Amino acid sequence: MFPYWLVFALFAAGSLNYQTDYRRPIQGGPYFIAMGLVVALLVGLRNEVGGDWLNYIDILDHAGSLSLSEALAAAGSDPGYATMNWLAAQAGLGIWSVNLGCALIFTWGLVKFARRQPNPWLVVLVAVPYLIIVVAMGYTRQGVAIGFILAGLSVIDRGVLRFAVYIVGAAAFHKSAVVVLPLVALAATQRRIVTIGIMGASAVLLYWVFVQAAVDRLVTNYVEAGYASQGAGIRVAMNIPPAILFIFFRRRFVATEQALKLWRNFSIAAFAALAMLLFTSATTAVDRLALYLIPLQMFILGRLPTAFPDKKRSNVLLTIVVVVYSAAIQFVWLNYADNADFWVPYKFMPLTYESD
Repeated sequence: MFPYWLVFALFAAGSLNYQTDYRRPIQGGPYFIAMGLVVALLVGLRNEVGGDWLNYIDILDHAGSLSLSEALAAAGSDPGYATMNWLAAQAGLGIWSVNLGCALIFTWGLVKFARRQPNPWLVVLVAVPYLIIVVAMGYTRQGVAIGFILAGLSVIDRGVLRFAVYIVGAAAFHKSAVVVLPLVALAATQRRIVTIGIMGASAVLLYWVFVQAAVDRLVTNYVEAGYASQGAGIRVAMNIPPAILFIFFRRRFVATEQALKLWRNFSIAAFAALAMLLFTSATTAVDRLALYLIPLQMFILGRLPTAFPDKKRSNVLLTIVVVVYSAAIQFVWLNYADNADFWVPYKFMPLTYESD
């Protein structure tokens, strides 16, 4: 458990000491980049950490017996992840190589998004308890997809069509990532009809390329089976406080009109996800799709001290509040979550790996 708290403490210290340079569009210096590398190594070189650890081992072992075309055509295969496993198997590398590659992509998107915020340290701190520890270490493919989405959100002010490129990367690792496209398309402020039309066509193309072959399996596994995800209500509800803050104090979160519309859409989706839990037994499906709304927590809570400044400066008290709130989430999850024993103790691959 110590490595989790060490990383949390380092980002907390960085959050409290960081001085925003408003003359620069990109924040964070070499120390922040170095901490990003620490996150990548923590996530990528984990050993026997995460609830699906054995499933990922099986995927890698199976990839070694297939040709690349067979690996890509396998039922339920995500082409990006399948390719990484096939290459690792052909090179005789272990699961660490796949995890590290995925962790680097995830961390790239995380850092890219955070550096566009006033206090990148605080943004990543908000992500540590659940997005980094649970999602990136437990749901490898979806973690990579969210990394691509975060990278896309970092350039949303340059036009929503650019975002579609990042969605292609996200969908290559987890098909469900296409659900973010409508939220982005509806945020367009210029040439809306053309933009929405192109984004709609992109969604259809992505569905046909990535999702169509697996839709029956997804419906069977997540909807018809009615799988219940333990703690789904709590995790989905975590998106509600930032959604409320944004709806009532929208103009305090200084951003372009397009970005404000985007986060409005994310806020509405957060309430919709919570409502869906009341009308379906397939809480796992809602839970997994709601993971794509986590950037809302990072944006709102990460900007809270600057949205409510103290004498025109970042509000240190609110920074402390966000740190304490995030620490409480991490403490509760690591100590009381039903499946926390898959994450505790943390094992580092170079120190614990034994070759057969």
